Amino acid sequence: MRSEIRGLAALLIVSAGLAAGCTSTTGGAASPAPSAPASTSAPAADPDVPKVTQPALDAGKYATDTCGLLPADVLASLRYTDAGKYQAGGDTPLTAAGPSCAWKISGEGIGLQVILGTGNRDHGAGGLAGTYAAYREKKFVRFLEQAPDVEGYPAVYADIQDERARGTCTLVVGIADDLSFSVQAQGYQGQDDSCAAASQAASGVVKTLKGA
Repeated sequence: MRSEIRGLAALLIVSAGLAAGCTSTTGGAASPAPSAPASTSAPAADPDVPKVTQPALDAGKYATDTCGLLPADVLASLRYTDAGKYQAGGDTPLTAAGPSCAWKISGEGIGLQVILGTGNRDHGAGGLAGTYAAYREKKFVRFLEQAPDVEGYPAVYADIQDERARGTCTLVVGIADDLSFSVQAQGYQGQDDSCAAASQAASGVVKTLKGA
């Protein structure tokens, strides 16, 4: 990947007051965003936020096994053969959103990362509501577009900027009112390939959680 922890980072979904990830990938190096005191207040209600109408999914057991969210057959179909790299959630800008797992295809500059947004939830910025709040404030999410549902759960494309045409697609899926996960496919050939990979991976994550 151009930056293994560009971090959805980065994305992330982190709303006002919560430290977030990267702000730039120029030259292949990610720059961390300034940190800020954590907020424990929930994002304000937003009628535009897609609602989770399916049963909420419990992702607790995957906080320490985030790599287990993606089934082996899905990884194989996406050509990922090496084991994923797990990163625990924490208090640094690159781990504040929650635990993550990243995979890459050696020698091809192609990568995939999944972030489970438990950190955002714990700081009152969880779920798609947190993503929309960050977008309204234009701090860490400056691009947001509704995406097709993933296995019945609402999803949006969201990132610091829209990089889909460059082969990077970030998909955020709401699995409870206060919890979401994010998938970023990076290094693909344009929007169609990157978003197809992100969608396929996200579908695999939801199926895993449904069976948990």
